[in-house]
Amino acid sequence: MAARPSYASAARTLAERDPVIAHLVAEVGLPRLRPRHDTHFEALVRSIVYQQLAGSAASAIHRRLVDVLDAKVDAEHVLAASDEALRGAGLSRNKAASIRDLATKVLDGTVVLDPRGLARESDEEVIARLSTVRGVGRWTAEMFLLFQLRRLDVWPTGDLGVRRGYGLAYGIATPTPKALDAYGDAFRPYRSVAAWYCWRANELYAGAGESAVTA
Repeated sequence: MAARPSYASAARTLAERDPVIAHLVAEVGLPRLRPRHDTHFEALVRSIVYQQLAGSAASAIHRRLVDVLDAKVDAEHVLAASDEALRGAGLSRNKAASIRDLATKVLDGTVVLDPRGLARESDEEVIARLSTVRGVGRWTAEMFLLFQLRRLDVWPTGDLGVRRGYGLAYGIATPTPKALDAYGDAFRPYRSVAAWYCWRANELYAGAGESAVTA
């Protein structure tokens, strides 16, 4: 079985096909993703904690949650913790319920997080299973696929940063999710990499009134 391409090799392939991606590669380099230190379960718990919170506040709550769980952030220890302990860490009632629901669904097999099981599931299957968890929507599932599982063909059309970045890079108005979905076909099977460059384009060109093609 051939090895799966890396983000870097996928970026080079897209750059050969698309001058805008080539310009962005020249501007910001090849994709850089943070090392994965969390288990899949820990990564999902972290994403739930961080929803709709400033980074510093979310980080503090997450640290207290890890302490409450004695640094054992897994389904069993989440379900063994009392509601009072979870709320005492700073979790809202809804987030505590979401993390408990995730733990329950991991243990009953609704959500598959073991590597072998995940390897057999398509991106849409992973999204569908994760979306059964209270408080976990499509965007959260897509970020899990992209940054935790490093799937190469995720195209988060609901992400405003990706949409704005695409518009800035290609010199068009910010596309709707439906329009962006169609534009993404040109990047298959490496849409995750294209999304990464759309985020970078949003950072580079927001407020500058220029596109990556003409910059």
